Amino acid sequence: MQNETKRARIAIDAMGGDNAPAEIVAGAILAHRDGGVDLALVGDEARIRPLLGDAAGAIEVVHVAGEIAMDAPAAQAMRSARGTSLGQVVEMVRDGSADAALSAGNSGAFLAIALVRLRTIPGIARPAIAAVLPTIGGPFVLCDAGANVDCRPEWIAQFALMGDAYAKVALGIERPRVGIISIGEERSKGNQQTLEAAALLDDAPLHFIGHVEGKDIYEHHADVVVCDGFVGNVILKTSEGAGQFISTMLREMIDDAPPIEKVGAFLLKPSFEKLRARLRYDTYGGAPLLGVRGCCIVTHGRSNRIAIRNAIRNAVTLAERNLIGTIEASLSGTLALGAAEVNGTG
Repeated sequence: MQNETKRARIAIDAMGGDNAPAEIVAGAILAHRDGGVDLALVGDEARIRPLLGDAAGAIEVVHVAGEIAMDAPAAQAMRSARGTSLGQVVEMVRDGSADAALSAGNSGAFLAIALVRLRTIPGIARPAIAAVLPTIGGPFVLCDAGANVDCRPEWIAQFALMGDAYAKVALGIERPRVGIISIGEERSKGNQQTLEAAALLDDAPLHFIGHVEGKDIYEHHADVVVCDGFVGNVILKTSEGAGQFISTMLREMIDDAPPIEKVGAFLLKPSFEKLRARLRYDTYGGAPLLGVRGCCIVTHGRSNRIAIRNAIRNAVTLAERNLIGTIEASLSGTLALGAAEVNGTG
């Protein structure tokens, strides 16, 4: 009889996030019902177990008493990580008892703990957050979405290699188009950081298409858009705000419309719901922390159960398709991008 494929095991920080532990546990239950994954909820068992209901026998609870506050400085959180739910999920990836760690908690602390406990993949100077956002033609990867506010050109080039690998694994794009965000399409435009990073990417083993302007991102000019974490986080937060703005404006216009227009809006409700789903952050779940030697998924602090469920799905995909190995393979022979300088030490 043929052996069954080993199921991915995801360690979830049940105490991290604005809506923890209730929404975190609810999202885990939804993912459990989807099947195909083993889950471990890490945190205060006395608060977690009563929320599990009928899933109590199917989802493991790993008791850890400590928590890391959402506003705790990263350095402080890293020093006190042992004995906390966030620290424990990272340790589970490190010791091989979990294939991925997931948290909606303090993202700065998550980055710091993962960087110290797991270290970086050889050839990567700094980890980066890769967020998936919608466009007219399909989703694209934004990298870095907030991990590094000040960057060297070679780091941005490394973000491109990791984003390229992520687009292949998570989105199934065979040859992703990679662009660097700038203030104009012309190669002479942009700050020094952008120009130097673009020059490195010209020689990189990927499909680099050059500069991409902000107005072109949502017309799907590129499958992967790279930038430093300051610019990336502004793009991410602006996108989230714009999606909420569009949804709110549609609702207000329908509420104020005359009866005949409300009838038309009712008939279009399925289309409006599809639009809303494409614009909502929870549709895309979590964002992986690319570059560390382990699969770590960062989710929004206000994540609801749908966001957690989708983040777990993403974690399973990345673990099963070996994202870390794909990134390592993409880095072979890339000494020109600064890989020789870091040797995986971060």
